[in-house]
Amino acid sequence: MAASFESHSYKRDFKPCARRLRDSSHPLQCNYTHTTSKPPWRVLFFGSDDFAVESLKLLHASSLESKERVVDTLEVVTLSDSVPVWRYAHKHQLKVHDWPNVDVHGRFDVGVVVSFGCLLKEKLIKQLPHGILNVHPSLLPRWRGPAPVFHTVLQGDTLTGVSIMQIRPLRFDVGPILQQEVCEVPPRCTADELGQTLAAMGARMLMDTLKNLPERISNRKEQAKEGATFAPKISVSMSWLVWEDQTCVQIDRLYRAIGSRIPLRTLWMGKTVKLLDFVGQCNISLTGFQCSVPGSICFQKETNTLAVRCKDGWVGFQTVKLKKCLSAADFYNGYLHQSFLRRSLDATDCVFQSVRDRDTGAFNSHHKDSFLLGKTSAH
Repeated sequence: MAASFESHSYKRDFKPCARRLRDSSHPLQCNYTHTTSKPPWRVLFFGSDDFAVESLKLLHASSLESKERVVDTLEVVTLSDSVPVWRYAHKHQLKVHDWPNVDVHGRFDVGVVVSFGCLLKEKLIKQLPHGILNVHPSLLPRWRGPAPVFHTVLQGDTLTGVSIMQIRPLRFDVGPILQQEVCEVPPRCTADELGQTLAAMGARMLMDTLKNLPERISNRKEQAKEGATFAPKISVSMSWLVWEDQTCVQIDRLYRAIGSRIPLRTLWMGKTVKLLDFVGQCNISLTGFQCSVPGSICFQKETNTLAVRCKDGWVGFQTVKLKKCLSAADFYNGYLHQSFLRRSLDATDCVFQSVRDRDTGAFNSHHKDSFLLGKTSAH
């Protein structure tokens, strides 16, 4: 009788081998040569960060189920042993492949990429019968690229979502869509908070797609040609503030987008200052000298906040880091107090200075004609 290669047959015949594959220390390599047309699937997972771990958790849980499994075997490809995906795989004894040394050879049905960060070659994609799926946290074609969640917050989008797409070689995030869901962006959420929501949403959608994979592939849709935007990686250059140009809303979005990873920066008398513990827009009335110059600093004693003048108002921070972290009160007493300013060689330098050339850190000294002394009271 000819051997059957339906999913129930290979599970029985190869189950001992599959168990050994989960032990990353076992040298045995199994070479599957058949393909399947329905779950459970043999999955090769590519990922790196915490966002990817959410999908990996559900895939792993499915591989351990006794009935109606979506995943039969699960192996992992990651970039180093210092990333969250590697730590999860090591803890749960999943076999880990070191990128780019990935040996497929007919042993997997489908690949899954979540926040991996490297282009996959066409040769690798073609070795997986059902291709490679990608969990992408945006409504493609909007925000293609490595940092869609950050740019969603930075641009003030009110709607976002998750797209499950098929990987295509040579370019990121251009493949056909298998599933897409929309969600609202919570008001004033941070990129980290939104990322956690989308990670859970994407993991759930991934499992749903895998349950119905042949149908989803047959009904896939190419991405729209209109509305494509790019979401490049965030960098330190984005964190330098230009007080004359940026509004309260723009600074608020910037802080919520990158502030937990890259502190906002400005210059104080030519030295870099990191601005921490952002409190948002400040409504203040001045009891000292009136000053409307962008970069001017007011100390609000009642809330222990440094209010800084920007393009259309004032924004507040409760902690700054110069040589060390200082509260707003400590910065005021040490650097803004009248006695300090009288000792300064050029008191007109005593404003936060904008950085326009963000690559070199050269600062803008256009407004040095006035500055603020004294305290303010909050409304």
